[in-house]
Amino acid sequence: MPRKTRIVIFAKAPIPGFCKTRLIPALGAEGAAALASKMLCRTVVIAREADLGPVELCVTPDPDHAYLRALEVSSEVVWSRQSEGDLGARMATAVQRTLARDENVLCIGTDCLELNVEHLHKAATALTHDPVVIAPASDGGYVLLGLNQFDASIFQDMLWSTDGVFQETMHRIVRLGWSVTQLETLRDIDEPSDLAFLPVEFK
Repeated sequence: MPRKTRIVIFAKAPIPGFCKTRLIPALGAEGAAALASKMLCRTVVIAREADLGPVELCVTPDPDHAYLRALEVSSEVVWSRQSEGDLGARMATAVQRTLARDENVLCIGTDCLELNVEHLHKAATALTHDPVVIAPASDGGYVLLGLNQFDASIFQDMLWSTDGVFQETMHRIVRLGWSVTQLETLRDIDEPSDLAFLPVEFK
């Protein structure tokens, strides 16, 4: 029987001043948080529509935070708290936890409004024949990382939020000798200049 694929969504609570801080000069703290909330909810909807397996919302600071519990998300979503450490440590913890359940894992954030059900289906299919699937971001990071096995080197000592994350991750995968499926490059909404690419319903 084929493994289920768990989609793990990494998200910050949409608290003004805590999330989407690079957008505050353009939107203000309240506006940036409101956009973050819409993006988070939209990501959950897409993940649920993909119908690949469990959808886990891995959050900070705490799943019981009022700003998170106020969100309108499916009651079938599994909530978890991000572990300590940098983004790599938090992703590694979630990946190991998922693989230990005998599930493949797709790790995504909430910043990419171009990510859709078709991308998630392609990523899940890729994990039936490759250990890794990755979707680059136009800023040099990645918007999706899927794995069916684990190696800590993919996550350790990475300069996160820089334009070299995708290339460095690919170098590390090559060093492991793992085959990888690369999906199309997509755009995150992180900087004020990215707001020009917001869909109408998010403006």
